[in-house]
Amino acid sequence: MLEVKDVKQTSPAKDYIWGNDSFADHEQIVFCSDKETGLKAIIAIHNTTLGPSLGGTRMWMYKSEAEALNDVLRLSRGMTYKAAISGLKLGGGKAVIIGDSKKDKSEALFRKYGEFIESLNGKYITAEDVGTSTSDMVFVHETTNHVAGLPELMGGGGDPSPVTAYGVYMGMKASAKEVWGNDSLAGKKIVVQGVGHVGEYLVKLVTREGAKVFISDINIEQLNAVAANYKAEIIAPDAVYAYDADIYAPCALGATLNTEHINALKCSIVAGSANNQLADEIVHGRMITEKGILYAPDFLINAGGLINVFSELEGYNRQKALDQAKQIYNTTLEIFKKAKAENIATFVAANKIAEERIMAAKK
Repeated sequence: MLEVKDVKQTSPAKDYIWGNDSFADHEQIVFCSDKETGLKAIIAIHNTTLGPSLGGTRMWMYKSEAEALNDVLRLSRGMTYKAAISGLKLGGGKAVIIGDSKKDKSEALFRKYGEFIESLNGKYITAEDVGTSTSDMVFVHETTNHVAGLPELMGGGGDPSPVTAYGVYMGMKASAKEVWGNDSLAGKKIVVQGVGHVGEYLVKLVTREGAKVFISDINIEQLNAVAANYKAEIIAPDAVYAYDADIYAPCALGATLNTEHINALKCSIVAGSANNQLADEIVHGRMITEKGILYAPDFLINAGGLINVFSELEGYNRQKALDQAKQIYNTTLEIFKKAKAENIATFVAANKIAEERIMAAKK
């Protein structure tokens, strides 16, 4: 039996959301559960001014429903800004499934999840994210057409990770240009935290250019494989932040840029693929700026995955997606220029550009 709860009928969640200014502007938050399949999911639609909301579905073993709600709200808001700053006719949304992606997946669960998405009548389009894959999206597609990130044999773009990594790479090179006057990464010491799909592709790109790469991940098997394939040096997870590197690339989960970690950083640039890297956007955005570290806004430089998925909606072409992701280089430089001209933090400059596009569309 399908059970859908609108947040307006869920008092604790309502109090939590409307008591937090950062998340008060969401259009719709839906809680979904199905006892038969064990599905527990939250779909958050932040803004649809520019088009239907599009964002991946993350499957994670959250410690509580409150933690899952906090994550999906932060992620969906980020998707709105990501789409806007990338010039896409999309709004921002995100979903999380509470569960262990290694144990709790089933075809029935994803088909049931697809029914919930279908009930939103196209207001939310999903795709893969942490803990889900293109094969999972195939099951979702059985009960809704509002899904992207499908395998190439079905006319989709397949794994968006290479395009995501390419966009991060472009943002990283633009950051190098801003700091050192040259966008070459040859000889630069780069710490990549998290070497999953995107992280591994990023390691491949920067290694090819001649960077010295240091990697860390909680998945030891994957860590060792990436180290062997690209001759990267493994460092302990707790050594990541204070490591004497030129660039820190967070490519795992978000909120790693907190007070403790920023105080420990010795790098000149932060440029990675993780979403919501600033634990507190205002406090830590200002803190990292005052420390003299150049921060490449995550929702800008990791937009390659969204660009790749969006291209499916218009007839997928991988080269076209890569060409569009390449423009992240120029947009990153524009943001740095705006930040310098207005004497504001880079994330503020990026937010302003995204918000201006949304406001223009409303008018």
